[in-house]
Amino acid sequence: MTEGNNSNIPIWDIENTHPELVPLVEEGLSEIIDPELGLNIVQIGLVRNVSLEDDHAVVTMILTTPFCPYGPTIMESTRIKAEEILKIPTKITYGTEAWDPTMMEDGIGDDWGLY
Repeated sequence: MTEGNNSNIPIWDIENTHPELVPLVEEGLSEIIDPELGLNIVQIGLVRNVSLEDDHAVVTMILTTPFCPYGPTIMESTRIKAEEILKIPTKITYGTEAWDPTMMEDGIGDDWGLY
């Protein structure tokens, strides 16, 4: 998902392999809200990659904190939504990056006093 000049916004693999699916995935995953921040998981940069394999999709995610109490629910909601959008089984992998506010879409952190 390419976004502005922010180098912490990742380019998802599907942007190169299936660019026609990117708007659907972005829109669908934007329905999933982080209950602590009240922002969607795409806006805050929790979805680090989306890729399609032969028989399944893989969504790589991170959480705002390693022990986020909502983490399992957010990740399962993401898996279900991605399967619904892509119409194939989907796996969620937990990324190794530590989240920081620069991973948010440009301007989002300004509203929250994070920058």
